[in-house]
Amino acid sequence: MCGRMTLTRSGREIAEYFALMQEGETLTDAEGGPLRPRYNVAPTQWVPTVVAGEGGRRTLAWKKWGLVPSWSRDPAIGNRLFNARSETADSKPSFRAAWKRRRCLVVADGFYEWTPRDRGHQPHHFRSSRDPLLGLAGLFEEWHGEGGEVLDSCTILTTEANPDVAPVHPRMPVVLPSEAFDDWLDPRSDPETLKALTQPAEAGTLTARAVSRVVNDARHDVAACLEPAETSDDAGGAHSGDRPGAGPT
Repeated sequence: MCGRMTLTRSGREIAEYFALMQEGETLTDAEGGPLRPRYNVAPTQWVPTVVAGEGGRRTLAWKKWGLVPSWSRDPAIGNRLFNARSETADSKPSFRAAWKRRRCLVVADGFYEWTPRDRGHQPHHFRSSRDPLLGLAGLFEEWHGEGGEVLDSCTILTTEANPDVAPVHPRMPVVLPSEAFDDWLDPRSDPETLKALTQPAEAGTLTARAVSRVVNDARHDVAACLEPAETSDDAGGAHSGDRPGAGPT
């Protein structure tokens, strides 16, 4: 699964990596203000996504994390649909329409996973071993309420963990290489191509580090979330020097 993320890179770095900007444009947050570093992005919050705009040009679009199908009567369903299994998303009623026509990249520079509770429930932060950002495979929908309200939402696709993540958790988000971005966003891509893109990332794609338990509370959106577990003062007073399954660093 993928239930927490980070995005600490600048708007310029995001624009350059995803080839978003034309000269003179700037990136803003969901409310039109300047982007700020995010250390603990959680479901139900607004996240930046990249979609195929007019003429196929990549465009930044803010969406609520937790997909609300267009046919749903209650937008609260999105609280549960922040992840979609890539193995079955093309057939599940909540995701199959978006799989065919509404695919996006969810923008992050890292994500968190936790070891099982019987192994300490230690949080780990994963980031790219070679790139400044991650393009996570996502799906999106536009929901219209009876009162005329409109909600743009998204979900992150998951797959089996690769060797970088498996020591910590059995699932991981689908991490797309930059050369696959256009195929994923293109509404004309065939089913075989899409399925191939959702396989686990190659070994060595990600690096991992055990981090502070400050991140356990979604209200803590502070740099301390990324402090190494060995030296950080955790929110609950816990202190851990163990790094079970930390993987490469």
